[in-house]
Amino acid sequence: MVRKARIAVLVSGGGTNLQALIDAQKSGIIANGEITLVISNKEGAYALERAANAGIKTETVIKKETPDFEGRLIELLEANGTDVIVLAGFMSILSERFTSHFEKRILNVHPSLIPSFCGEGFYGLRVHQAALDYGVKVTGATVHFVNEIPDGGQIIMQKAVEIQPGDTPETLQKRVMEQAEWIILPLSVEKVCKEITEG
Repeated sequence: MVRKARIAVLVSGGGTNLQALIDAQKSGIIANGEITLVISNKEGAYALERAANAGIKTETVIKKETPDFEGRLIELLEANGTDVIVLAGFMSILSERFTSHFEKRILNVHPSLIPSFCGEGFYGLRVHQAALDYGVKVTGATVHFVNEIPDGGQIIMQKAVEIQPGDTPETLQKRVMEQAEWIILPLSVEKVCKEITEG
């Protein structure tokens, strides 16, 4: 039996990227890894329901109710034997204490082609609004390793998406998810899992 890398996914909301990962695992795109834990920093996030439906263990850790928030996350991740952590719309900036603990093992997907429209304050629809305001013709998504600098870690994969006339932040967000995020996130996760299991 070949060992699979144990994946934990950190979520805050609806979990569309989590769903893309669950689907990729089912279809065999993610072959060297297995999602074994989903942690939300919000009560009742729909992502938790998606995880439960897929038979994945879930935990909720609320920042303002947890004196040592990152310590608790590390504890849960260690107890799970986590090899790879995926931030899937996780709305909490992690400090160097956390990121250095799991160096080159935390992945994040950002809805632009880094180094454009990234860093502190660039998340969700704000990223797409900025791309439209600037008038760029091409945007996309980037999967990168996470370090202590927001969106500052090494890039693993990127995919471009064309901006269409009449795009709104909402239509652009949907297209970037469908044409880029949901494709390169599972591929990147598989790439890192493969390196860990074969390493």
